[in-house]
Amino acid sequence: MKLNCVAIDDEPLALELLSKFIEQTSFLNLIGKFSNAIEALGFINQNEVQLAFMDIQMPDLSGMELARVLDGKKNSDKTRIIFATAYHQFAIEGYKVEALDYLLKPYSYEDFLNAATKAFSYFEKQTKTKTEGPIAEPAAPEYIFLKVEYQLVKVMLKDIGYVEAYKDYVKVHLLSKPNPLLSLTSLKSMEELLPTDKFMRVHRSYIVALDHIDSVSKNVIQIGKNHISVSDNYKEAFLEFMSRWMN
Repeated sequence: MKLNCVAIDDEPLALELLSKFIEQTSFLNLIGKFSNAIEALGFINQNEVQLAFMDIQMPDLSGMELARVLDGKKNSDKTRIIFATAYHQFAIEGYKVEALDYLLKPYSYEDFLNAATKAFSYFEKQTKTKTEGPIAEPAAPEYIFLKVEYQLVKVMLKDIGYVEAYKDYVKVHLLSKPNPLLSLTSLKSMEELLPTDKFMRVHRSYIVALDHIDSVSKNVIQIGKNHISVSDNYKEAFLEFMSRWMN
């Protein structure tokens, strides 16, 4: 499943960055970009657009005004909004028009991807409700992008063995490489980014890939030659997973 998207921002550089992020995200399909909200509204009314990434402060018609117009379409197929703006004071208003998320400029690709993944999950649930059954498409993208030094590195989810907190960074231990990737982000951000059906936090310092668990002994998980403790705060959720695994 791909979501048809539009990018709306009256600042050329901001519009190009937003468009670039959409285009490099596997489950998004950029079908229009606009520097004018009125033109964008005309396009949305004539095309199937699931998701609009847009600024708030724009001439003629503001992003918030456009969001209210779109929110007035009382049907399940209405275009949903993710705001991308430099003005944090509009966050409460954004939730009033049922915006799916709120990106505060300057935002990173990691921030963008977190918001986009949230939108994907929303539309996936909508699809399941309509069809009353599972959908054939994957529940999440097959890869993520991590900031490593001065570049964004594409990492396949199936290659991640576990993630380890390390000061202000995280170490992403890959099955295909002897040395982990060091990324400037928090373990909490990684937990929000990774799909919950494939990854689980088991310790304040560790997230493990459930598919790559080789064995469990007492409260210790083995992935390859690495042993990771399950702390008391996360033991209940892990034991619940284990009970499903053993059935």
